[in-house]
Amino acid sequence: MPFAKFECMNMDRINQLQQFVSEEPQDPFNFYALALEYLKSEPQKAVDLFEDLLRNHSDYLPTYYPYAQLLIERKDYESAEKVFQKGIEIAQLKGEIKTQHEIQSAYNDWKYEMG
Repeated sequence: MPFAKFECMNMDRINQLQQFVSEEPQDPFNFYALALEYLKSEPQKAVDLFEDLLRNHSDYLPTYYPYAQLLIERKDYESAEKVFQKGIEIAQLKGEIKTQHEIQSAYNDWKYEMG
């Protein structure tokens, strides 16, 4: 029974976030929050939302790390590397040094683990 309760709560959050997306489609945070919620239950929908964010809001830096991690989990290493590199580039262009270092560090750690 606890699982059913979780699913209900998850759908409530998803429905609410979908409403936010429809009410404010120009706000990338709404898409980002919905993508993060879908990571838990429907990763392909998260991929679609992250791709939409990269197409329409490429300067929204929070997208890059979780999307690259999802691609790594899906063993799409070539795409993960591109996402990391693009996130590093965008952060550098925006002068977001802390974010640039965080994405770079995650990228370096992953590359090290890959050997």
